[in-house]
Amino acid sequence: MSGCELPLGICPDMCPAAERAQRERERRLHRFEVVPGYGGHPPRADPLRAVKEYSRPAAGKSRPPPSQLRPPSVLLATVRYLAGEVAESADASRAEVAGFVADRLRAVRLDLSLQGACDTEAAAVLEAALATLLAVVARLGPEEARGAADPVLLQTQVQEGFGSLRRCYAQGIGPHPRQAAFQGLFLLYNLDSEEALHEVLQLPATLRACSPLRTALAVAAAFREGNAARLFRLLRTLPYLPSCAVQGHLSHARRAALARLSQALSTPKGQTLSLGFIVHLLALDGSHEARELCQAHGLSLDGKDRVVFLRGSYSEKGLPPASTCHLLVGSKLRGRTLEEVVMAEEEEEDMLRPGSPA
Repeated sequence: MSGCELPLGICPDMCPAAERAQRERERRLHRFEVVPGYGGHPPRADPLRAVKEYSRPAAGKSRPPPSQLRPPSVLLATVRYLAGEVAESADASRAEVAGFVADRLRAVRLDLSLQGACDTEAAAVLEAALATLLAVVARLGPEEARGAADPVLLQTQVQEGFGSLRRCYAQGIGPHPRQAAFQGLFLLYNLDSEEALHEVLQLPATLRACSPLRTALAVAAAFREGNAARLFRLLRTLPYLPSCAVQGHLSHARRAALARLSQALSTPKGQTLSLGFIVHLLALDGSHEARELCQAHGLSLDGKDRVVFLRGSYSEKGLPPASTCHLLVGSKLRGRTLEEVVMAEEEEEDMLRPGSPA
């Protein structure tokens, strides 16, 4: 690897043979990793499905030999497999998928770190890994995100993914054609962070002029200004991965918009707005979500499906109700596979051209 003095990994498989054998003996194989249809005991590891698991480096422990480290080309193939096969598993819960993928992607980042990989090829691995993780986390339903899949751990993994990738960019061993897009994802994921905004604003002007980053900055401005109409209009135009990145902020942005409406419209007699207007303004997935959102904040509806803004009725208790986010996230795939999105096989020709956000 250019610019790196550490030895390059030579393991040709997604999981080193020694680890496969050890985990097979210890019965620590995930069901995603065993030979399909094998009825013996213990289950056998499938070399084409087993993926190296994360193991925290122990203090004073020697560095793994090259035979235990996967080179960037194998790591990229591993991420492609996780995005194309595991993430699309039809017979597993999204929480199970997210837990498995997050752990295996953490091992991918560790293998790169142990080799000192820091060039264009390494960045491509980190980009694909981060894109995969963002997508599997965004697919978690409200109950899954608060139960079987630890949301705090997953959020930590996403932030670590951004950290690894942005440090790689900072090494300056480029080019990195997708940097503007991923710096934009970083800002969108951390939309409520002053520090993240400051870091993005310190990037070179030529990078900030690229369309994905300009759009992310416009979203951040609308979010901070409380301009709900502009914010949700921009969010409708975002591609799939940026939509996954910003998804965690949607509920709070909708709550803030509803609070401003209540402050502006509430009277002793109660002014009204149509439920359809709320659906459109906040880009909700239907009147049922708008009704649930309003009622969760103390706002009642009259007999004509109009929201009544009565002075003193608005309230905020607990977290805002979660929504399905089909319009703003799920629908953006438009028939493409996650693998195509992750590997940039769908990227528009103008993704890196300077321009104004929609």
